[in-house]
Amino acid sequence: MIPITGLNHAVLFVRDLERSLTFYTTVFGFEEVDRIREQMAFLRAAGSSNHHDLGLIALGSNAVVPKSGTIGLYHLAWAVPTIEALATAAQVLQQTGYARGTSDHGVSKSVYGEDPDGNGFEILWCVPRDAWGEFEHRTVTRSLNLPRELERFGERAEGRLWRERSVERGQKAEGVVRKKLIADR
Repeated sequence: MIPITGLNHAVLFVRDLERSLTFYTTVFGFEEVDRIREQMAFLRAAGSSNHHDLGLIALGSNAVVPKSGTIGLYHLAWAVPTIEALATAAQVLQQTGYARGTSDHGVSKSVYGEDPDGNGFEILWCVPRDAWGEFEHRTVTRSLNLPRELERFGERAEGRLWRERSVERGQKAEGVVRKKLIADR
């Protein structure tokens, strides 16, 4: 068995290196780390400890785009630290025209998009493990209600301790104890 610890980086084929660099530095806030001629570039996400998180290889304007549904990579998934950051991502993708949809996977909340070359990506926020509940051993894809999830998980700062509260302001949701994560004070 190979002891994998995580995915370190991805490399994408693109048509136009400058166009893709502009997209990933402007929309995602990646920093350009290095460039090899005008054919390849390496980018790092803000706060990343990796040398690079993304590599881009330019194939030129005549490069053939794989047809949808053919064998190959479906999308990359980039994590954000808070549900608020996910809401910002949804807004940025809508404003720039790169948004392609949203999903609630129970254990994560996601927005989807495509870069200028049609490479798919997912931006996700991971629900705290202690709030997975019924999704601990189940995979779902359902409609994302981002305002509701912001209400449920908002203001969650990485590294804070969270606890479950059975009743928030005396309210119950449809007779089921309502879970509300709040910061330990």
